[in-house]
Amino acid sequence: MDDAAETLDLRPNPAILVGAGGALALVSAAFLPWPFAIASTVLGGLMIAGADVDARTFLLPDAVTFGATVAGIMAAPLLDPVDPWLAGISATARALGCAALLALLRSCYARIRQREGLGFGDVKLAAAVGAWLPLDVIPLCFALATSAALVSIMIAHWRGHTIERATRLPFGAFLCPSLWVMFYASALSN
Repeated sequence: MDDAAETLDLRPNPAILVGAGGALALVSAAFLPWPFAIASTVLGGLMIAGADVDARTFLLPDAVTFGATVAGIMAAPLLDPVDPWLAGISATARALGCAALLALLRSCYARIRQREGLGFGDVKLAAAVGAWLPLDVIPLCFALATSAALVSIMIAHWRGHTIERATRLPFGAFLCPSLWVMFYASALSN
């Protein structure tokens, strides 16, 4: 981590974490079977923390990105009692594949535009997306996050904020809630 990142507070706001996390836990417990409710609550807490920190600092803490990836890989066998080994291997492969694709996108963008467009935190968060979501839901997760980011930019523009080509956007603040929403929706359909 560089010197600038060390001076930033990468801890989530406790009020946001407890308030939103509590609401998320209640919704999960009310509508999901217990193993999915526990997984949803763990993922939700990590995603609330990640979205809060990224929105303030433009950084995703490793504790969030790696924690979510490891938790997703560990949860996969527990959530699929039919073939737990395959579930764990699939979650690991999806995590690696998502991270590799976003790393490639990051690299291509930087080469073409001569500046960074995605941070490594977004690449690490993509691994968590792959670990938690079925393959067919992953594109929907990224589409939801991108759409939310575009709506946010349009609202900022309409409110009179200057939006330029180099305007920074904390993409993780949109990808984190999208990951939880898509996991929750997938768990409801199980």
